[in-house]
Amino acid sequence: MNTTNHDERIAKMTFATVYPLYIAKVEKKGRTKEELLKVIEWLTGLNNKKLQDLIEKKATFESFFENASLNPNANQITGVICGYRVEEIENPLTQKVRYLDKLVDELAKGRKMEKILRIA
Repeated sequence: MNTTNHDERIAKMTFATVYPLYIAKVEKKGRTKEELLKVIEWLTGLNNKKLQDLIEKKATFESFFENASLNPNANQITGVICGYRVEEIENPLTQKVRYLDKLVDELAKGRKMEKILRIA
């Protein structure tokens, strides 16, 4: 499978396009936007103010993650998302985006916050 096109498409996607989908996904499952923000901040180090700034600037995922400082425990995020094992994704940016997707998925599925944030 040619993942180069896939990786490029992800890099060019804007966070502003995907963020409302994340919110809708977690809220539909009874979770809150605040919980989502906590998960995003844990992974990226970006607080709500910085996120809003990146959304307003229509930041691509590439620049979004350039502004982020990835949590040192992010490598503990494992499992399948969109048909790929996140721990086996070779492109670093695509892997970071899939880490985020995986955390949003775990939140929507009702996983405990301590587990999502790899505390316990």
